[in-house]
Amino acid sequence: MSKTPSKSTVIGCTLLLIALGASAAACSSDGNPLSAEPYDAADQIAFNGPSGDGEKADPDKPLEITAEDSDGRITDVTAKDAAGRYVTGELSADGTRWHSTSPLAANARYTVRVSTEDEDGAPGRKVLTFDTSKPTSKKHLTVTFGPKAGKYGVGQPITAELSRPVKDKNQRATVERALRVDSVPAVDGNWHWVDDKKLHYRPKEYWPAGATVQARSDLEGVRISDRLWGGKGKPLKVTIGDQVIAVTDASTHQLTLYRNGEEVRSIPVTTGKPGFETRNGVKVVLGKEYFVRMRGTSIGIAEGSSESYDLPVYYATRVTWSGEYVHAAPWSVGSQGYANVSHGCTGMSTANAEWFFDNVREGDIVKVVNSYGNTMEPFGNGFGDWNLDWKKWRNGSALVAGTPDGPSPAERARLRPQSV
Repeated sequence: MSKTPSKSTVIGCTLLLIALGASAAACSSDGNPLSAEPYDAADQIAFNGPSGDGEKADPDKPLEITAEDSDGRITDVTAKDAAGRYVTGELSADGTRWHSTSPLAANARYTVRVSTEDEDGAPGRKVLTFDTSKPTSKKHLTVTFGPKAGKYGVGQPITAELSRPVKDKNQRATVERALRVDSVPAVDGNWHWVDDKKLHYRPKEYWPAGATVQARSDLEGVRISDRLWGGKGKPLKVTIGDQVIAVTDASTHQLTLYRNGEEVRSIPVTTGKPGFETRNGVKVVLGKEYFVRMRGTSIGIAEGSSESYDLPVYYATRVTWSGEYVHAAPWSVGSQGYANVSHGCTGMSTANAEWFFDNVREGDIVKVVNSYGNTMEPFGNGFGDWNLDWKKWRNGSALVAGTPDGPSPAERARLRPQSV
């Protein structure tokens, strides 16, 4: 082990440089001991990891590194495993102790780089490596990302479905910290806990057109609770298409489609009549169905009543699970552009519905304004995520500001009635 330069050595070297007019490189690059190569700091630090001989560290215990030399201090610690996952930690103000604040992964190999300095300010370095043991529990938490890989519109949230419920705030933080979403170009985004088993991720604004979005889980081997550990998760990659936003004005009875900020087409429509008003707010295209049979009984209308219907519907673009569509309604062409006569859907001519059907994809935005209906609910009936402002959205993160109450079981029920 190379020793720290003593004060007498430094003074002697300096005098020799003056006497001989030698280059500063005789001691170091500039005559200052601080610019010398770092010395081995093994004798200055201790850590609570295994000592060797095949011993492995307990991932349930935090990693702790301490300064053994009273004249030295720790200046920095970097710890990460072979998968590239970093361990967060805190260093005491006096530099005598560093401890991890995020859990270690089980069955992983870690490399820890410790930087120190002695009483003269000379830098020291030490690299530590160790393995962690396998988890004792057989219970694992896995995550399934959604949607399926493919191309989507700018409003498409990323979803994460957990295999087990997580209610505790600290455990949620552990899970959320391991769920990574990266996009090119980069965006400001956050996870939001919808309920104990589901999270949604969205940016502050819509995804940029042409973006590439990747989601992955770093949960494998991470301890979540005494009996629950993270399991493997399959990563997801999606791409984002053009920015397509369709705005339906229920008061003027017009739907206007914009592509990348430019108006493409304005279409006369009819929306929900009194008692069946179309929901206001931002919705996301959930899917497209060439043919749907729609019945009034599916939304609670008694068969045989004056409001009863049973109709074949074509070019149906779904925006809620409860049965709100943008679709062909040839029976109401006379009212389209003039009056609202539907049971909640946005109706248009068959030719216009076919054009709309062909020009939107899953994840595109359908926004309704100036309706007397309620605002689209954020969760449980499709993707109403964008109807929460950014502050409320961030408050749904366990890492930002606690966790919200999830939707009721009734709101989460994915019933699929249809309205026209």
